[in-house]
Amino acid sequence: MEAVLKDKKQMLYLPLIVLMFTQIGTSGDNAVLSVATNDLIAALHASMNDIQLANMVYSLCAGAFMVAGGMLGIIIGWKKNFRIGVVLAMIGEMVLAISTNVVMFTWGGRLLVGLGASFMIPSVLGLIPGIYQGNQRVVAFGAIGAATGIAAAAGPIIAGFLLDAFGFRIAFGALAVYFMVILAGSSFIPDVERSEKKLKMDVQGTIVAALGLFLFLIGISKISVWGLITPIQAPFTIFGISPSLPLAVLGIIILGFLIMMEKRIEEKNGCALIPASFLKSSQVRAGLFASAIVFLYLGGTVMLVNPYLQVVGGFNAVQTGVAMICVGAPMFLASMGVPKYASHIHPKTILRIGYLFLAVSVVPMAISLQEHGVNSGMYLGLVIAGVGQGLLSAQASNVVALAVNERDAQQSGGIQATARNVGQAIGVAVLGMVMIFTINTNLSKYMKTDTLISNEVREQEEQKNVSFMSDTAFIASLSDIPMSHEEQQELIHINAQARIQSTQHALYVLGLLCLVCIFSTGGIHTIKKEEASK
Repeated sequence: MEAVLKDKKQMLYLPLIVLMFTQIGTSGDNAVLSVATNDLIAALHASMNDIQLANMVYSLCAGAFMVAGGMLGIIIGWKKNFRIGVVLAMIGEMVLAISTNVVMFTWGGRLLVGLGASFMIPSVLGLIPGIYQGNQRVVAFGAIGAATGIAAAAGPIIAGFLLDAFGFRIAFGALAVYFMVILAGSSFIPDVERSEKKLKMDVQGTIVAALGLFLFLIGISKISVWGLITPIQAPFTIFGISPSLPLAVLGIIILGFLIMMEKRIEEKNGCALIPASFLKSSQVRAGLFASAIVFLYLGGTVMLVNPYLQVVGGFNAVQTGVAMICVGAPMFLASMGVPKYASHIHPKTILRIGYLFLAVSVVPMAISLQEHGVNSGMYLGLVIAGVGQGLLSAQASNVVALAVNERDAQQSGGIQATARNVGQAIGVAVLGMVMIFTINTNLSKYMKTDTLISNEVREQEEQKNVSFMSDTAFIASLSDIPMSHEEQQELIHINAQARIQSTQHALYVLGLLCLVCIFSTGGIHTIKKEEASK
């Protein structure tokens, strides 16, 4: 009897380990790209705009097609859907490793990896409700959240080591081998029973959803580059204004039209890209909010903290990765610990505590900022943030799964994954907008009250659009303005102060967003303990 129970536990653990490593792997590609900028510029003769586009292609592709990946899984089977995603990602990593130019890198490798993620991530979240029930499901979702923490902590360190030691080709090649191992490990994943009713793919909804999400994501993600209203570096304008906001609004309108379409499609076919149960349930919305905020905060950390450590503090890729352990380790512990030791606490309470931790974490981080680096308060803030993200990760997916029927719970993976991408895009857009607009405002404010800066220098500087940059890059951007050595040193000091304040403002906005999300938990129903333990 004991041997049978032991075998049963192993059967449950093995697929979860494969799914955890898949979650880690989907973050690995982005981790390598985030620290490979210099290598790619040199080897592929790429510009910073090329690197930004390569980064965006993955997010746009994954974000646009993940909802479709969630529906396809319930039609063809989650295991087959999962394997298709792994194969696409594996081929994509190979293309990245052998790329001879930036076009091949972006529109070959990154596009394929993004498509692979569109199949893999919804499959990970869809397989769990199909394999696990009751408390086992809670633990499994917590383990996936913990895997995100591992990726946040270890990803940049491993990526930095591979880049420094072997270059980007070996780093991406290693990821291809990694996904080969995942493909082999998929044999441990059991087949999840499919619906007896023949389901039809919502092709019409897929096209509309992809278009709406694409327009929204590209619009929102380009606000800090193209401008909110006044064009900055926009490739074109719409009635004289930046295209960012019109594209985002058009995307929202199309998605609103999609929701109206989906009701009719579900009545006709019995299934739809976005089931009505998702739209009616406030608990589903609360879970999606939590999923989005975790990745909004992670995106905010990459947007605000990492550049400050590297540009201002002089950290290299490995040192930055070590600092990120302060987020990843507590996130892992909280994600794994909550289902095991706090199963008696209502999910609503855990989510609210998680939001509070995230809101509070920005305070020591903001206070820690200095002209040439950070103090220990940064690491304290990162630890608090890691706990908050772990608390949300431990409950978000399960809150969604418990609110809908079994089939919709499996399909919810695609929508949850899309919520993550949308959350991350909104976070980067909002925080980038805060930084780019406040740094110039702060710089002008300081120069107006500084007696060491002449009017001529101040007027010429105000004509420039200063972004977040190092002292050396800042002075280089002003090389065409005649000034004394004293004025130059004073401008460096003023820029450092403006840089601190703009980052602090963005951090406080991030904290405020997390605090407001507490109100999203009001719709979570009481989940009886006996219901959760079925």
